[in-house]
Amino acid sequence: MLNLTVTGEDSSQIPVLLAHGLFGSGKNLGGLARRLAETRRVISVDMRNHGDSFHDPDHSYAALAGDLARVIAAHGGKADVLGHSMGGKAAMMLALTHPEMVRRLVVLDIAPFAYAHSQTPLIDAMEAVDLQGVKLRSDADKRLSTYLGEAGVRAFLLQSLDLKSAPPRWKFNLDALRAQMRVLVGWPADAPKGGFDGPALFLAGAESDYCREPQIDAIRDHFPQAKIRIFAGAGHWLHADRPAEVAETVAAFLD
Repeated sequence: MLNLTVTGEDSSQIPVLLAHGLFGSGKNLGGLARRLAETRRVISVDMRNHGDSFHDPDHSYAALAGDLARVIAAHGGKADVLGHSMGGKAAMMLALTHPEMVRRLVVLDIAPFAYAHSQTPLIDAMEAVDLQGVKLRSDADKRLSTYLGEAGVRAFLLQSLDLKSAPPRWKFNLDALRAQMRVLVGWPADAPKGGFDGPALFLAGAESDYCREPQIDAIRDHFPQAKIRIFAGAGHWLHADRPAEVAETVAAFLD
């Protein structure tokens, strides 16, 4: 079972399951979790090979969807599901292969589409940095800056640096993520289309290139009931760029 955090109180509504993106953890969707937990139970997971969840060489979307299905089965058998980026692809695969488990689907800035980019340079940077003797996250940031210039990206990655171990360690299974990178940025060719006919909401950032015309076509091919909304002034992390508006949009859709 994935490591998870449960917040909110039981209500007449089914729980909401939140799945984070690559190099993240369940804490990344904390703002959304707090808003949704005002009225219902919220389950935030660390995806496999991330956070405090188990490590496994298989990081396929079939495996990730299976992990989410096991969490839902342990919490009543049906949930609303929200995923960002990698977590969004896992949520989509879950909805397509286990539609009976998903009442409503929300996907943040990703599509059922095989992208051409790679996040391997981030793995290179994390593996290159010497963490021996590091006591503070600020010290790790200085060392990581030699290999990675973007301060915002460093701050995001450093949320998953375990400073309590000696020496400090990344909580990711970097070997598995490197080996499965093509799978991660891709999309299974045999994924069913139209297998989920429930309500689906896709939110995207106008400054992101993850949901342009080809990707929107792929969304409509797989999810015939999809509603798509683009947030101006937001990038791939639209829930961080426009937190209140995204949270209220999601809450209204799920209610």
